[in-house]
Amino acid sequence: MKKIFSYAIPIAIGFLLGFIASQLQSDAIENWYPYLNKPSLTPPNAAFPIAWSTIYLLSGISAGLIWNYGGNQRKRILTLWGIQQFFNFTWSILFFTLQNPLLGFINIVILDILVLWYIVKSWPVNRTASLLFWPYMAWIAFATYLNGYILVYN
Repeated sequence: MKKIFSYAIPIAIGFLLGFIASQLQSDAIENWYPYLNKPSLTPPNAAFPIAWSTIYLLSGISAGLIWNYGGNQRKRILTLWGIQQFFNFTWSILFFTLQNPLLGFINIVILDILVLWYIVKSWPVNRTASLLFWPYMAWIAFATYLNGYILVYN
């Protein structure tokens, strides 16, 4: 039973933060975001909840794998996981709720670094945990491009 919670808790945290962020940004997505100049590679709005649901699930499983590791790196890596969750959440607030692409861009560059750092630090501890973060890294690298484009062209 304890093992189930080690996966369920980080998965629930990701989905809860994602849900809160979606509620806080819903007005901006409806009344601000559609009117921005965006690159032609911008995915349709329906792609975002699918991508994020997948990322929250994989990220939570990754954290669960680290949680169940008995080594001395566990606490540091889980702290890093929590910090990147914070920056993930605050990006939505900065970019959408405050409608500030510059602060969003600064935040997402930090998030890129944190996610890459998690990938590197978790690799020697649990390679599967590290590999589960690669879709997240790819998605936020793409989101960094989108944010940067919006920052420059709006």
